[in-house]
Amino acid sequence: MSSQRPLARRRRAVAAASAVSAGLLVLSACDKPTPMATVTVGKNSVSVEAECYEDGKTIGKEEATKCALKKSSDTISVSQGETLRIGVDPEIADEGWALWLNGEQVTSPFKKTYYAFEGVDLFAEQSGQAAPKTIYISVVQQNKTGTQVQGVWNFKLENADA
Repeated sequence: MSSQRPLARRRRAVAAASAVSAGLLVLSACDKPTPMATVTVGKNSVSVEAECYEDGKTIGKEEATKCALKKSSDTISVSQGETLRIGVDPEIADEGWALWLNGEQVTSPFKKTYYAFEGVDLFAEQSGQAAPKTIYISVVQQNKTGTQVQGVWNFKLENADA
């Protein structure tokens, strides 16, 4: 009987070592998560990982535009005149980021982790056209001149007043 105990212990040790090795292998195959961007309106928030991101490498303005035009399913409702708050991870802020609407840059780059757009009226009627029901916004990580783009985070804003 005593000769079977060391053999059983060895088997358990080998099984445990195999399980640990398999776990490490699975973890090494996972991608590192991208930095996060968050949009908050009132008490509601939506956080997303990047639509396009190459771990700090430049992706190019043309690629960034394509990424910014991808439709996000991460949605938040906005009423006319509400404050739109955007928060980004420090690594996004360190490089700088700009706000894009429907694939076009609308702000100069910020180097802050948080910015509030007070009383935003994104859904105003323009040139006699009805107010849009949906707008897509993007947080685009870029340098001051906008020539080096490193990431794009997309959100869908719905007109709460429509």
